[in-house]
Amino acid sequence: MRALVLEATGQPPTPREHAAPQVAEGEALVRLTASALNHRDVWIWQGQYPGIRHPIILGSDGVGVVESGPEALQGTRVLLNPGIGWGPDEATQSPEHEILGLPRNGTFAEYIAVPTENLHPAPSHLSDSEAAALPLGALTAWRALMTRARLQSGERVLISGVGGGVALFAMQFAIAAGAEVWVTSSSESKIARAIELGASGGHLYTAPEWHRTVKGLFDVIIDSAGGDGFGSLLRLLAPAGRLAFYGGTRGKWPSILPQHLFYKQVSILASTMGSPCDFSKMLEFVNHHSIHPIVDRVFSLSEGGAAFDHLQRGAQFGKVVLNHTAPPCTGAP
Repeated sequence: MRALVLEATGQPPTPREHAAPQVAEGEALVRLTASALNHRDVWIWQGQYPGIRHPIILGSDGVGVVESGPEALQGTRVLLNPGIGWGPDEATQSPEHEILGLPRNGTFAEYIAVPTENLHPAPSHLSDSEAAALPLGALTAWRALMTRARLQSGERVLISGVGGGVALFAMQFAIAAGAEVWVTSSSESKIARAIELGASGGHLYTAPEWHRTVKGLFDVIIDSAGGDGFGSLLRLLAPAGRLAFYGGTRGKWPSILPQHLFYKQVSILASTMGSPCDFSKMLEFVNHHSIHPIVDRVFSLSEGGAAFDHLQRGAQFGKVVLNHTAPPCTGAP
């Protein structure tokens, strides 16, 4: 089969022939029609992730058609839940939990074998490119926003770093749930795009003391950056507010004054990925509200190296997708 393979850390993944996956008991073989990149793939490519092995087919997001497996599934257009082996505890994943694309081969290939319990009917209102954009990012956003932060309709929400896939999903989910949503970004144009999609407004986090210009406090804040700006976000929590974070791309938190937190009885909530229950609820919400993922650009599978470069530059607004059936030079969707 054709696959996009990472042969060594620091080298661009290259398209080449690769052995087709072996299908184990309880699994199905899926012919993938589209997949999507996540920053996780870039970090593995750059050697900034534990447990890297080579060669490896990266990719956690995918949509396709079941070719072999249980007869009832054959021919079905399916979406892949990228989290395997979550375990019985909804509160946290088991030590056996793993994500497609490392340590097992992932979705940047013509075929993949996955447990049948990880297959869900792909939303009928989504194209293959949109569906492929959904799984990991939407699952992460759903758990942080809905399961951990327990968002309620009418609450005021701040999403940091809008433009990335998870942040955009969190924004879309919060708007659909009836929240008043604000965003932060380093780009005026990304803030403008967010407002076009329904956000109430936004703030440039690169502006000096930007948090002092914010009017009002927030019931829920969703963050992925951490770093020096984390303390400013905490100052913006309303009484009983909840800040859920799912990443730390800007590094360690600064010194935080406890008095800014305990008197208001706020909560700081760590979150990552999500359980099978989270995935099912997320898909139900997406279908009910006819949510369309924001796709920044579509590349062919053979253009995978260019797709990685595009995501690494950080100028995208939405998900970067690989179309497995398209010839090179597909351009924007």
